[in-house]
Amino acid sequence: MKNIFILFTLLACITLTAQTDDKKWDVNHPPGDSSMTVIKTNEGTWMSIDVSPDGENIVFDMLGDIFMMPIAGGKAKAIRSGLAWEVQPRFSPNGKHISFTSDAGGGDNIWYMKADGSDAKQITKESFRLLNNATWHPNGQYLVARKHFTSSRSLGAGEMWQYHITGGEGMQITKRKNDQQDVNEPVFSLMEDIYTIVKMYTLVVFFNIIKILMIRYL
Repeated sequence: MKNIFILFTLLACITLTAQTDDKKWDVNHPPGDSSMTVIKTNEGTWMSIDVSPDGENIVFDMLGDIFMMPIAGGKAKAIRSGLAWEVQPRFSPNGKHISFTSDAGGGDNIWYMKADGSDAKQITKESFRLLNNATWHPNGQYLVARKHFTSSRSLGAGEMWQYHITGGEGMQITKRKNDQQDVNEPVFSLMEDIYTIVKMYTLVVFFNIIKILMIRYL
């Protein structure tokens, strides 16, 4: 009888442990006791910063939170805060959204939100090959980020991947040479904007020539 009781107790403990292990980890609501510490500062290092397209505001990260403030100066306002580590904010081309890197989903992935910090959405959902340093495509519909690969012999190597803002598996743009050579942050060139300007300039010149010919010969 004693052996049966011990076996029942062990099975109950195993069941309770399994239930605890099955509970999804929430970065912003971890189990256990916690305490809060207030940090006051007016400077920081190793920060990411970006200027809004209209030149009115700057967005930056500090200690894993994201802040906004007027470019002329003033008080910074937290637009994204919590236990999750969130960095590398970047304005979309039209200034209506901000992309950022966050581990709120369990690992570093690319997210975006409205410029006021609301309606945050996770774009990438990597659980091992983590992403960072996203940059916006000029059309504001895509982001290119660096996907990080690690091995037992290196600090890791990177590849460039493109994602639509609605999510998905993404499209590989570059392939890593090996597991030792890393890559730098992705940046879009201005060629698309330059092409548009040249095209518009060409059209203006063309129509001016037509106008001059019409005035002269008609």
